[in-house]
Amino acid sequence: MGWFNFFTQEIAIDLGTANTLIIHKDQVVVDEPSIIAIERSTGKVIAIGHEAMQMFGKENDNIKTIRPLKDGVIADFHAAEHMIRGMIKKINKSGKSYSQIRMVICIPSGITEVEKRAVKDSADRAGGKEIYMIHEPMAAAVGIGIDVTEPMGNMVIDIGGGTSEIAVIALGGIVCDQSIRTAGDEFNMDISEYMKRQHNLLCGERTAEKIKINVGSALTELDNPPEDYAVYGRDLMTGIPKQVFVSYSEIALALDKSLVKLEEAILKALENTPPELAADIYQTGIHLTGGGALLRGLDKRLSAKTKLPVHVAEDPLRAVVRGTGIALKNIGKFKFLMTN
Repeated sequence: MGWFNFFTQEIAIDLGTANTLIIHKDQVVVDEPSIIAIERSTGKVIAIGHEAMQMFGKENDNIKTIRPLKDGVIADFHAAEHMIRGMIKKINKSGKSYSQIRMVICIPSGITEVEKRAVKDSADRAGGKEIYMIHEPMAAAVGIGIDVTEPMGNMVIDIGGGTSEIAVIALGGIVCDQSIRTAGDEFNMDISEYMKRQHNLLCGERTAEKIKINVGSALTELDNPPEDYAVYGRDLMTGIPKQVFVSYSEIALALDKSLVKLEEAILKALENTPPELAADIYQTGIHLTGGGALLRGLDKRLSAKTKLPVHVAEDPLRAVVRGTGIALKNIGKFKFLMTN
């Protein structure tokens, strides 16, 4: 066993639509955007992660940036393989190579068999010899310290970049779940559309993301409101670059349509919950994880809608990868949660 471990590298991967996080030896060693830049003429990979993100939306004719994941699943198989391989290389800066790589990768709960196969094949071609997969809501629950094996109902909502995963967990399994494609990317599109419609300003995806981080809100009235944010883009009427200021209450209106979809999915999941577990959830409340959990006032909005306590996880962005890391470390204990 000792010899096997010596030649085996163990990594836990949260392969997200927006960000990829990797845990190695109990440390988050990679936390980078899920994006890759390729040279069109040669097909050579120029940059991965942060470096590629700097190029996003600013490419010339010879550079192409690709986000290999869309809606939580692999949309570009070739780019995903190169991205995973590049991210793994970032761990091995010492140059030490391993003959075996054991990976635990988290996947959306609503994933199809074909999509699951794409994740497995990409990981396999990137050097994975032993590959396990764990559902995101389950990994999130483990990551925030819930004992998933207990006969106690817990509701976990993981709002990522491509999907929002809503799951009721008990006895080490997902009892009922909803996986919707309304998440961070959809919020960015809403903001972009709003800026176009309301301010005649054309802004890119990266700018929309910055607006969401700086003044994104789920409520039109907040106790501690952020200051208005300066947005730069192209005026649709004149074609000249201009600056406008947006407030958090404007962004709350822009996001309202998508947040209503999220609320409907949560209510549907609660409707499908067995009565004994519903009684548990009344006491334990709802747990929010993922980047979307950082949206100002979201917990209050969901609490008002469901009449249940809503808890935002500590460091929600890393809850899923932490849970995946715990599952990897205690693979014997958590193997029943994983699929090959």
